[in-house]
Amino acid sequence: MPAAQPPARPAPAGTAPEAAGAVRAKGRPRSAAADRAILDATREALAELGWGGLTMGHVASRAGVAKTTLYRRWPSKNELVVDAVASLFDDLVMPDLGSLRADIEAVVAQFADLLARPETQAALLALFAEGTRDRQLHRRIREAIVDPQKHLVRQGRAAAQARGELEADTDAETAREEVDIIFDTIAGTVEHRVLVSGEPITPAWTRRFTDLLLGPLTTC
Repeated sequence: MPAAQPPARPAPAGTAPEAAGAVRAKGRPRSAAADRAILDATREALAELGWGGLTMGHVASRAGVAKTTLYRRWPSKNELVVDAVASLFDDLVMPDLGSLRADIEAVVAQFADLLARPETQAALLALFAEGTRDRQLHRRIREAIVDPQKHLVRQGRAAAQARGELEADTDAETAREEVDIIFDTIAGTVEHRVLVSGEPITPAWTRRFTDLLLGPLTTC
């Protein structure tokens, strides 16, 4: 996931819109291919060298770009690694398969497949370990990786409410807390089983997990 770009500065007073546009047009546009190469190289270096061994120079060399290019996009190693790991989750989606049960089982299977990849395991374990020692990095992990994924829970709940499987929200704060709890339950359980226990996520396990998750929420 490419790092967010700083907002464009307003044109000086008296500058015509055309002139301001001409000035901005001089900037060289970012290359999506270069961004992908950099993020891929970051995860490869992290898996091979660990957090302490990874440097911006290693990443630039692997990606075939200059270090200045790297620093223009990401001002620090922390920002680069967080974005590299966050991009792993870009393809996760909450499908609308006609029932809350089917939706949960599908997203759990997607998440389990992602966590089963050695690249994902190495990157997450290294990043989370470092995050326990660096409060600022820990905050960035939550902002860029954890919180954005909660939209999957919100989408699933909204679809289930539209189908009448769940009651409509009556209080925004309560709804937010429930989203947090459901997300933590799903993500924490799957991550623990795959990354800590080293056990597989099988269809039978996923069905049983979904039974336990849905029990307090719905009778579907």
